[in-house]
Amino acid sequence: MSEEAILPDDDDELFEHHRIVADPKQSLLRIDKFLMDRLPNVTRTKIQSGIHDGFVRVNEKPIKPNYRIHPNDIITVSLPEAPRDTEIVAENIPLNIVFEDEHLLVINKPAGMVVHPAYQNWSGTVVNALAYHFQNLPQMEGNEGRPGLVHRIDKDTSGLLVIAKDEVSLTGLAKQFFDHSIERTYNALVWGVPESASGTINVNVGRSLKDRRVTTVFPNGDMGRRAVTHYRLLKDLRYVSLVECKLETGRTHQIRAHMKYLGHPLFNDAMYGGDEILKGTTFTKYKQFVENCFKVIPRQALHAKTLGFVHPATKKFLQFDSELPQDFVDVLEKWDNYVKYN
Repeated sequence: MSEEAILPDDDDELFEHHRIVADPKQSLLRIDKFLMDRLPNVTRTKIQSGIHDGFVRVNEKPIKPNYRIHPNDIITVSLPEAPRDTEIVAENIPLNIVFEDEHLLVINKPAGMVVHPAYQNWSGTVVNALAYHFQNLPQMEGNEGRPGLVHRIDKDTSGLLVIAKDEVSLTGLAKQFFDHSIERTYNALVWGVPESASGTINVNVGRSLKDRRVTTVFPNGDMGRRAVTHYRLLKDLRYVSLVECKLETGRTHQIRAHMKYLGHPLFNDAMYGGDEILKGTTFTKYKQFVENCFKVIPRQALHAKTLGFVHPATKKFLQFDSELPQDFVDVLEKWDNYVKYN
């Protein structure tokens, strides 16, 4: 399953869900096999994903999937959300539905809206809205409390999201995400202009060991998970540029981490250093202009623009496109004018 399908939203801290102490006579057993015997209804794949993402620790230290349990080891499984009842409160929140039939729907999520309930965001989410507008949406095993979801996008990223309305669609869409056959492109406003007008970033990403909220790159491939982003320059605005990013994999914060690694963080992405002036002069006039742009789009400038997949029931390929939201359009216009007249 892609990380988008199984990971909760990012939060400031981790909450301990399980604490297991190995027996004094414990044999040297791989950590994933050890946990499979002790955690009910959790697959080996999900355990391995949790290890990759640093949610599993032994003696308070992160470990690799091939770690072998020793006698008296203390194993903790922590998640960014506090242990909680998975009951969803239905809320009358309007949804911008792009497409809907009896099997699935595609929505255009606004920036600032969390996809599913999690720590500090128990209400006002897409899932709360879905619970009001639809009954009996299916849930993936081990993904309780997130009916209909097969993937997600970050709170401050706008754009397209597909929701399953029945088990056939849930299974079919989840498999396409797992196989990386879903076609997804994002538009991003980034600092600077990439040297090559197009290219591929093939660098592992994973949770930072220093800050759990942040995804970092592992160029040596010794940690994290495989992540591939294909990018293409759409518009050169001298100080910033509009870039199309096509996802081959769907890791948490993949585009944000990959573009920072490339040397072009997303504009106004505070978590990845894009909320500072990274290109251009330090003159007061320019500094004031950039700060005004930050106010126009007070979030990372990232929009999930297109989404393509095979309909699980009809087997027809569906392709959806979405307009850039107004804050994105406005900030592009400001940069366009600035470059023309300065």
